[in-house]
Amino acid sequence: MNTDFEPPRKFWTILASVGGIVTAFSLIFGLEMLQPLSEKIAKLDAQSINFNGKPVESGQLAKVSKVGDHTGHITPAELAFAKQAWTYFGRNWNNKTGLVNSADNFASVTMWDQAAGMAALVSAYELGIVTKEEFGSKMTRTLQTLLTLPLYRNELPNKVYNAKTLLPVGYGKLDQKEEIGWSAIDLGRMAIWLKIIGDRYPEYQEQTAAIWQKWQMKRLVKNGQMFGTSTKQGQEAYNQEGRLGYESYAAYGLQLWGLNVNKALDVKSHVKFVDLYGQGVPYDNRDFKTSGANNYVLSEPYILDGIETGFKSLPKAYADRLLAAQEARYEATSYLTAVTEDNLDQAPYFVYNTLFANGKPWNTVTDKSSQHNDLRFLSAKAAIGWHVLYNTPYTHKLSIFTESNLKADAGWYNGFYESSNKPNKALTANNNGVILESLLYKKVGKPLLLWAQE
Repeated sequence: MNTDFEPPRKFWTILASVGGIVTAFSLIFGLEMLQPLSEKIAKLDAQSINFNGKPVESGQLAKVSKVGDHTGHITPAELAFAKQAWTYFGRNWNNKTGLVNSADNFASVTMWDQAAGMAALVSAYELGIVTKEEFGSKMTRTLQTLLTLPLYRNELPNKVYNAKTLLPVGYGKLDQKEEIGWSAIDLGRMAIWLKIIGDRYPEYQEQTAAIWQKWQMKRLVKNGQMFGTSTKQGQEAYNQEGRLGYESYAAYGLQLWGLNVNKALDVKSHVKFVDLYGQGVPYDNRDFKTSGANNYVLSEPYILDGIETGFKSLPKAYADRLLAAQEARYEATSYLTAVTEDNLDQAPYFVYNTLFANGKPWNTVTDKSSQHNDLRFLSAKAAIGWHVLYNTPYTHKLSIFTESNLKADAGWYNGFYESSNKPNKALTANNNGVILESLLYKKVGKPLLLWAQE
């Protein structure tokens, strides 16, 4: 969930023929998709909202029905898709440290993105893409590094590191030591993957437990909520972290290791609903104007929760609504929609593509709340994640479009811009890592935490 770093500009060539792209457009989007993002679409988005949204009934919150009907196997085409995602890590894995580059050829890494790299390594091994020897070498080095990592104030991992030198750094700066605090949300995701690795591979249980014991994880929680830190002019701020979605997902990871996060896991106390294209979408009602925290509603935490926990931290009924609203937008506008946060190949370099944020529908914003709706894009990881979870005609369209238009030299591009009809050519560990773990979920046919315990 790194938001501020600015990877160096790069230029790639799409590995699909012009004819193939045009065919995909005409089949999926129709001729309207070939036009620039129009005022008509922006108007439809603005008019799609009704603040008196239809809530999810209490009886539906605990209900988890089967989410897809095609898990338990993987096709040769899907295996090829996974192999393509692994190529990102083939050139962005730093073998001396076991840490990955968050963005292509840019040696900066957060704990969120390192967890994505570990998920990718497990997935590549279980899918037969890497050998047992390569898996063992990489995983051993990674866990050794996490155990000896220089910590922020000797407490917890810094928000960002130089993946080659292990130097604690700020966003976008690789050669200057800077302790900038920790992220409870990032460490919540890391907690889930330490648990999966320790449970699936007993030979690593001692190392994963030692990492947890060394890190001062109790600092992440207070009164049942998650807390992170930031620094300004040497002064530390200790603040509640997370809103509905990321908060619940990350808190579940901390709960797996025995921490009290009962308030962070409460998905009802702060929830309200807003209708978007007729679908009642849940959002966090804590006021961003007074709290300073944006209440992003987007795909990724729901997808990760479904794939990794089986919707144990967030109700599947909420995820149903998010996907339904994105499909309804497609039906109204002809724009395939699968939105979430990710890096860009242009300024401001990182945005949150949302269904709803800070009172506005279909809001594309930075963490500082500046709006960039002209940079909204279909997300590759969201497209594949929704498809493996739900396997509907709509998610099939998302998957086919991603496969036809977002293949890069090393992995999969982050997405496809609506306004310019061009790929977002950023290449990242998180995008390719989520794609890999999504395909592992499809192969094993069950949530990865449950699979790891078998």
